[in-house]
Amino acid sequence: ITMAKKITDEETFSYDKSMEEIEEILEMAENNELGIDDLTEKVQRVSTLLAKCQKKLKETDEKIEKIFKEIE
Repeated sequence: ITMAKKITDEETFSYDKSMEEIEEILEMAENNELGIDDLTEKVQRVSTLLAKCQKKLKETDEKIEKIFKEIE
């Protein structure tokens, strides 16, 4: 399995790419493809990406609510 390109803080955040990376890490964990040395790093990576995804979802929801309020 080829890992998706890691999303770094310097790059533009992409929800879709982040979710793809999370899915790949989870798949690796489910298939016992992560060694114990990599496990902590990967779990931390998933945690970081999930936090960014949650923030993006909240921001998007707020923008959509604002748009709907403007057109009422």
